[in-house]
Amino acid sequence: MVTTKGLTGAEAFVNVLADMGVDHIFASPGSEWAPAWEALANPNPPAGRLPRYMSSRHETTAVGLASGYAKASGRLPAVMIHTTVGSLHAAMALRGALHDQVPMVVFAGESIGFGEAPGPDPGFQWLRWLTDVGGPARLVEPCVKWSFAVNNTAVLPATIQRACQLAMASPKGPVFVSLPMEFLLDRMTTDPAPAAAFPLPPAADPGGIMELAALLAAARNPLIVTEEAGRSPAVVERLVELAELVGAGVVETHNTTFGNFPRTHPLHGGFAPKEYLHAADLVFLLAAVAPWHPPSAGPAPGAKVVVLDENPLHAELPYWGYRVDLCLTGALESSLALLLERLRVEIPTADPARAARREQWRGRSQERKAAWRDEALAMKARKPMDGRWVVHELGQILPSEAVVVEETITHRLAVHRYLDTLRPSSFFEGCHGGLGTGLATALGIKVAKPDRPVLAIVGDGSFNYNPVLPAFGFVQEHGTPILVVLMNNHGYLSQKRGVPEYYPEGWAVRARTFVGTSILPSPDYAAIPRAFDGYGEKVEDPGEVRPALARGLEAVGRGQMALIDVWLEPVN
Repeated sequence: MVTTKGLTGAEAFVNVLADMGVDHIFASPGSEWAPAWEALANPNPPAGRLPRYMSSRHETTAVGLASGYAKASGRLPAVMIHTTVGSLHAAMALRGALHDQVPMVVFAGESIGFGEAPGPDPGFQWLRWLTDVGGPARLVEPCVKWSFAVNNTAVLPATIQRACQLAMASPKGPVFVSLPMEFLLDRMTTDPAPAAAFPLPPAADPGGIMELAALLAAARNPLIVTEEAGRSPAVVERLVELAELVGAGVVETHNTTFGNFPRTHPLHGGFAPKEYLHAADLVFLLAAVAPWHPPSAGPAPGAKVVVLDENPLHAELPYWGYRVDLCLTGALESSLALLLERLRVEIPTADPARAARREQWRGRSQERKAAWRDEALAMKARKPMDGRWVVHELGQILPSEAVVVEETITHRLAVHRYLDTLRPSSFFEGCHGGLGTGLATALGIKVAKPDRPVLAIVGDGSFNYNPVLPAFGFVQEHGTPILVVLMNNHGYLSQKRGVPEYYPEGWAVRARTFVGTSILPSPDYAAIPRAFDGYGEKVEDPGEVRPALARGLEAVGRGQMALIDVWLEPVN
C-alpha cells in the first residue's frame, strides 16, 4: 500500500487510486483540479504508476466513458468532474450507472474556505457561482450508492481507498466523493490502511441451491429468463451448460441490457417471455429485473418462480411486485457452479424427455429466425426505409469481433433479432432510462477494447440528447474511432405511440397532427464528423444501406470515426 504521509492531498488522491487498481481516469474537470494535474505530471509517482488521464468535454460524456469501460473491461474506473454544476450535469448518467450496477468512483472538487483560510486562494468564483449548501455530495446523493464530502485531511487517503471498495462491493455501482480544494493543496498526515481488498460476493445459500436443483430436475417444462447474466462471459458459459443439461429454453427480454446467451443457440427462445409463461411449470429468473409486464401477469397457477441474483429484490426500485417462491441471493458465477455440480448428480446423462424438449426449442428457434428474416427481406424495397431492413443489412456485414452499443429505444428489438451473431460479451445497452450516454458508452468500450470495431446504433432522438461535440472531440483527441449508425426517423416515435394508443379516436389521430414528436428540419448529421476529421454519409435508398455501412466500417479501420445517417420512414 502506498504511503501518503507528507504528500499533498492531490498526490495522495492519484496514488491511492493507482494502488487500488484504477488504471483510467475519465475527466471533465474544472479549475479546482490544478493540484491533481500537477500530481499526474510526476514522472516518479510513489505508487510506481499513475492512472491514464483521459479528458472529455462534458460530464455526461465522462461518466458514460467510465460506464462503457467498466462494462467491457470489468475494471474499476475513476471520474473527475467539476464541483456542484458538473455534478448536476453528471447526475442523469450516474443514476443510470446506479440502476445498471456499474462500478466507478466519481470525484468532484469544492471549496470550504472561500479564500479566508491560509494558503492559496481558490478564487472569487466559489463564493457566488459554484457552491450550494451541502456541496456536490448532497446534490447527487440519490443517484449513487454512497456519497461523502471529505471533512478532514486525516481521512482523505483512507476515504479514497474505501470509495473504491464500496464501488466494487455487491451490488456494484457508482460511489461519489467530494474533495475540497484546500485539502488537495494541503499535506497529508496519515496513511491509508496497509491492505484494502475488494469484497468477493458469496455464493447463494447451499441449501437453497439444493432446493433449486431439485426443482429444475423435476420440472416438466422449465423456462429461464435473464436480462443481465451477460455482465460476465463466465456466467454465460455456465448458463449455456445449465440450459443444455436441464433442457430449458433461455429467453431474454426486449429491454435486456447485455448479450446474455448465444442468440444462434437452439435453446435461445427470443425476447418475449410472456409467450411461454402459460406452459412453464418452473420459471427461473436469473439476473432479470423486469421479466414481463405488468408484474402480476406471471406464469400459470401452480408454476414455481425462482429468483437468483446478487440484488434479487431490487431495493433501488419503488415497486417490483413479482411472484417469488424461492429467492436466492449470491454471485452468479459461483452460485451457478454449485448448481451445476448438484444437477450433474440429479439429472441422468440420457433422458428422452429432456432430449425432446431440446428438439422442441430447436424447432421453435428455426421457425422464429426464418420469420424474422422474411419480415426483414419484405422491406428491402420499401422507401422510406424500415429500420428492420437497415439492421438486417448491418448484420450481413458485421465483423465477427465487433462490439455494438444500442441507444435507439424503438429499434431495439430489431437490433436483438438481426445482430444475432454477436457474442454475448459484444452487446451493451447504451442508456438506462435517460438518453444521452450511448456515444460515450461506445467510446469507453473502445478504450477498453482498442483492437475491436465498436459501433453505436443511435436514434436521432437519442443522438440529440448526447453531448455529440464532446464525444466526437474525444475521438479526435484520443484516437478512438467508432462507427455511429444513426437511425433517423426525424422524430420521437416512442413519444408518438402513446397518442393513438390512449386516444384512438382523438383529435391527433383524426387530423394526423401529432404535437411534440418531430425533429424537423433534419440537419445534415453527416457533416458533423467531418469537422472532426471523420467520415459522414447520408443514405435514403434501401439498396445503398449495405455499401454505405461497409464504407463506414472501412473508415473506422483507417482510424477515422464515421457516421452513417440512415433516413427511415418519418414519425409524422
